Amino acid sequence: MVQGVGNSRVFRQDPDLPVPEDVRERVLELEAEGEWVVQRVPEPYAEVPTKYGRTKKVPLAHTWHHKSCGQCGHIPGYSTAIFWLHRKLGLEYDDPRDQTSCTGWNYYASATSNAAAQAAVAARNFAAAYESGYFPLIHCGTSYGHYKEVREELVKHGELRRQVRDILGKLGRPFVMPEEIVHYSEWVYAVRHEIAARRVHDCSEVVVTVHPACHYYKLVQGDAIYDPDIYGGQRTAVVTAVAQALGAQVRDYSTWFDCCGFGFRHILVQRDFTRSFAVGRKIEVMVEEAKPDVVLTHDTGCVTTLDKSQFAAQVHNRKVGVPVMSEAQFAALAMGAHPYRVCQLHWHAADYRPLLEKMGIDWREKWREFEDDLERIRRGEKEYLTWEDVDAEVPVRHFVPAS
Repeated sequence: MVQGVGNSRVFRQDPDLPVPEDVRERVLELEAEGEWVVQRVPEPYAEVPTKYGRTKKVPLAHTWHHKSCGQCGHIPGYSTAIFWLHRKLGLEYDDPRDQTSCTGWNYYASATSNAAAQAAVAARNFAAAYESGYFPLIHCGTSYGHYKEVREELVKHGELRRQVRDILGKLGRPFVMPEEIVHYSEWVYAVRHEIAARRVHDCSEVVVTVHPACHYYKLVQGDAIYDPDIYGGQRTAVVTAVAQALGAQVRDYSTWFDCCGFGFRHILVQRDFTRSFAVGRKIEVMVEEAKPDVVLTHDTGCVTTLDKSQFAAQVHNRKVGVPVMSEAQFAALAMGAHPYRVCQLHWHAADYRPLLEKMGIDWREKWREFEDDLERIRRGEKEYLTWEDVDAEVPVRHFVPAS
């Protein structure tokens, strides 16, 4: 077990407000009552501090990766960067083939589903992880927030548990609830010092602004990581702590609390509002107040919205042009990951090349290498790129957790 920061501080903006109950205690009680099976966090794990000073377990290895539909469809380098970091730290993981979407789009955007259907999708994925023997690590901030809300609904409503149990019975699956619901950025936070120790590119001249994802820390907020060393424990720590560990300069800006503009329903029905909000309330404020080289965030919708919205804004000569990526991609770049084979930055809209130059990465040579890869595929010499094509770039160094 790796000891984290600890739980000696209680991170509360208003000490007069009551502390919400810790639903995890009830999860274990329901297992004792025979309601479901609780999948324990496997060792090795890190203990990290959450908003109200409680300790959360984050598995370091043996993780089942609940991928994001938006990452796989719009930002494939997001997921591959997370996998690449696991591989380079020598930490075992499972990339499952039997995962379904969390259907969060339906839940947040259309409101056409029902509680039993939504909860059964979550429980079905938890069962798949349990039966694989690996612990779920959730890539998408929306899935993470949605599943935490589902957990609370299932804890508090026995009739909903009965409906879900009936559905799982028809599927031949066990009714499982993980001991913790863990977001991938919490894993990156937990191993940030190991990542920094393997850094091969200098990040000290890189100016970073951070957008904390709403669905990570505003939904069931007591379960998000708050670190007394990051903004005095008054803001979620995950992305900022990683950037600082890598030696980057993190700068603040006034609209850090605002949504990226995605918001789910209005990305579908009011896309111009989304784009204008992302540019006017986020990117332009960052440019004016902090002048970042890169914006880092930790959710699918946030990367997509903040990155892609700048393309349309350029036509109107707005103050844009800042690359946006996940902290996992930035960390992988710092560790020597290929910007195209692994991080797949060619899928991004804002110009990332000045950032790579500032980090000492020769993007022209890397692009030539990537074009050579594509030419071999065109000639039929390879069907597609594999991990073997990129694993030799940076040697795997096994991460041995401190006891």
